[in-house]
Amino acid sequence: MSFPTHPLHWLEPGQDFPPLTQAWRADSEAPGLLAMGNHLDTATLCKAYGGGIFPWFSEGQPVLWWSPDPRMVLDVAEFRLHRSLKKKLQAFHASNQCEIKIDTAFPQVIQACASSPREGQAGTWIVPQMVRAYQALHQAGFAHSVETWINGELVGGLYCVALGKSVFGESMFTRVPDASKIALAALVCFCQHHGIQRIDCQQNTRHLASLGAHEVARSDFVKGIEHDQHKSAPPWHFDPLYWRELIPEPSEST
Repeated sequence: MSFPTHPLHWLEPGQDFPPLTQAWRADSEAPGLLAMGNHLDTATLCKAYGGGIFPWFSEGQPVLWWSPDPRMVLDVAEFRLHRSLKKKLQAFHASNQCEIKIDTAFPQVIQACASSPREGQAGTWIVPQMVRAYQALHQAGFAHSVETWINGELVGGLYCVALGKSVFGESMFTRVPDASKIALAALVCFCQHHGIQRIDCQQNTRHLASLGAHEVARSDFVKGIEHDQHKSAPPWHFDPLYWRELIPEPSEST
């Protein structure tokens, strides 16, 4: 990630973020860039996510804060469960080989994600400072891991941020084919079961688009999270019955 060359708002500890209208435009060198600073504490992260802002920076840079317009989101009702993945999930479900767990291995998940660069990037944005910050966010109850376990081995997963019923996807990893997609499908089922309508995906990628994610205006995105973050948070655990949201039981599909 290249460092911006134009002047940028410097965020002091405890200071409010500048208005989102000050974020760099889509045709600029860094679309959505809003501010920079040196602090990545839990309170600042919660304030950022609650306002439609997230951190993204490389080693050696200050913390860079972003709020792109448009915003990439996944409406859980529009998740595309491709036929091959559906067959794999049905096979795993029938054999009891695959298990979804939540928050049992957050440090392992975020470290694995740090070793898996985003699409189109050579390095990782999950630098040690980010790992420490999100582990603290997890300990405070605002960051969660959704984990795919096969035959007792952690083979894929994702981590996300959650404020009330606003869910913000962060990163995924996989060690076997489709393990990260299984974790995302499980998160979709979890969200559908608990009345969570949307998962933030931050930026547009072909992979996310292939799963049903699409862009929305930032103003609409922020309006939604301003409402949903104040709803009661669901209990973050996964019940196998949640799979019914995507894969009906044999008696239900006939």
